[in-house]
Amino acid sequence: MENINRVEVDEKWADSTIIEAGDFVFVGYCMENEGQSIESQMHGAFDVLEERLKKVGLTLKSVVKMDCLFKDIADLTVLPNVIKERFHGKYPTRKAYETKFIREGIAFQIDAIAYKGDKQI
Repeated sequence: MENINRVEVDEKWADSTIIEAGDFVFVGYCMENEGQSIESQMHGAFDVLEERLKKVGLTLKSVVKMDCLFKDIADLTVLPNVIKERFHGKYPTRKAYETKFIREGIAFQIDAIAYKGDKQI
């Protein structure tokens, strides 16, 4: 791999929330609207994902893989409608996990991989 570009580094947590590596962009820890409804937190997470992708010239249609983390996996039933609204038929593959979060008000988070090659459709 020729270059690895750490676009957004969080020194407090010692991680990079955006990394460009070859034709792929790895985006982590997308969450927002802590303490609000699950739907609001999902939209907030996608807002953060969109903002981070813009920093490398991409959009949600570039996302090819998502890991969706839930405080309560039963909230997975809300996700398809939010994804339909945000991705307009250009759906990534995804996996859902139930996990414990560091703060009580967090109910949803996304980590994603986007493709930045010339052959985007």
